[in-house]
Order: sequence, then C-alpha cells, then structure tokens
Amino acid sequence: QPIVIDNRAGAGGNIGTAAAAKAAPDGYTFLFGTNATNAANEFLYANLGCNPAADFDAVAMVGLLPMVVATSAADLHTNGIAELVARAKASPNTLNVGLPSTTASVVFAQFVKAAQAPLFGVKYKASAQSMTDTLGGQIPLTIDTVTAARSHIQAGKLRALGITSLKGSDMLPGVKPVSEQGVPGFDVVAWDALFAPRGTPPDIVQKMGEHVQKALQDPEVRRKMLEIGVEPLFMGPAQLDAFVKDERLKWGGVIKAADIRVE
Repeated sequence: QPIVIDNRAGAGGNIGTAAAAKAAPDGYTFLFGTNATNAANEFLYANLGCNPAADFDAVAMVGLLPMVVATSAADLHTNGIAELVARAKASPNTLNVGLPSTTASVVFAQFVKAAQAPLFGVKYKASAQSMTDTLGGQIPLTIDTVTAARSHIQAGKLRALGITSLKGSDMLPGVKPVSEQGVPGFDVVAWDALFAPRGTPPDIVQKMGEHVQKALQDPEVRRKMLEIGVEPLFMGPAQLDAFVKDERLKWGGVIKAADIRVE
C-alpha cells in the first residue's frame, strides 16, 4: 500500500493538524501528532483551525522524546542537577538557560517550580542558536532535545546534567534523570503519536494500532528511532487516549501558570 507523507509546516503544527482533522474518516488519512499539536497548542494559540481533543481518535503512541539539561563542559563546572539547584539558590536568577522551543520552555518552567531553582530562561527561535551560544560560553546552560545535544555530549563539548524523562534512557547512557537527582517525580517529555480523524471505524483504528505495535518491535526500527532521539514506546488506543487527556492537563497547567507565549 503506497503511503504519502504530507508535510504541512507552520503555526507549530496547527496547519497540518487542521488539514488532517478535515480529512475523511475512512482510514486513509492519519495524523502524526505530537505533544504540541495534541496537548499544548490549544493553550498557546487563539485559533488552531480545529479542536484536537474533539476531532481525533487516538490510535497509537509511537515514542517519547526526552529533553536534556546540559552545560558547556568548559564553562559551568557543575556535575549534576542537585549542584545546579544549589548554585541557582546561592545566586538567584544569574544562571541563564537557553530555551530553543516551547517544549523547552515548558520543561524549564516545570523544573524551576518543582526544584525551586531560581534560574533565568532565555528564549531562542531555533535550537542551533541556543546550542551555539551554549557551546561558545555566551550562556552557561541549555535545555534541548537529545537529538540536538547528543553529538556535543559525546564529543565532550557539553556535559549532560540530567534527562527529563522519569527514567534513564539508552540514548544517553549514564545520564541520570532529573527525578533521581532531588526532584522526585519530574517527568516532562515530548512525544509522537498516531491519530485518526474522529469517526474513523474502530476496527481500522485497532488494526492500525496493531501495525504500529508490530513495527515498534522490529530491532531495526527501534535502532533508527533511538538514533534520531526517539525512545520507542507503544500504547494502544484506549491507553493513548487517557495519556493525552492527562498530558493536556499537565501542559496546559504549566503554560498558564508560567504565562508561556508563542514568540
């Protein structure tokens, strides 16, 4: 069966999401959604072009994309999250943290609140800019995807202080999660999942979910996903639906409390 990937960029994924929402619910169009399109964007944009909570049926979770808190290896001599929090408390709002995305801003806001760490967030329009400034010593810290940071960590140019998933990841062996470094329960990650336009026949939704599950069991698929920074994780329709409802509450609560806005 031929598959067409229809990339529709813009407005944080809202343009593509709205197009998928309007597609016929016949099992021939699916949305490859994210924490942004299906959980966070409704709290960031006045007009999404659709209602993700009402316009889609959950099909399958594909994977998690944990973020990493990192520092320039040559700049900030800090070896872990507990030490970072102590330094922040000793000199409130003097340690700058590069934030190259809305996801990074949400992770930062939740971390500052949960760890009671008075850090200062600096927003960037792109990961490359934030990473360049961190590597160059213009800012001491950044929060970014494993994909963006991993090569610099492996080269010894960045030091990973903590990963934002509840548990450690094979993508960054030896890097402890924030939750195990004095901030219990911390778990804020991006994710990818498959959705169908609301009203797609349940048997088709179930069948597609089974196909995703089978694909995620393939060692080569898993290897490639880990290579690009995605931790394979399957959830079926019912489990994903419950997960997304919880995520909307979590992301929405942080965005509102921190007054995070799209630049």
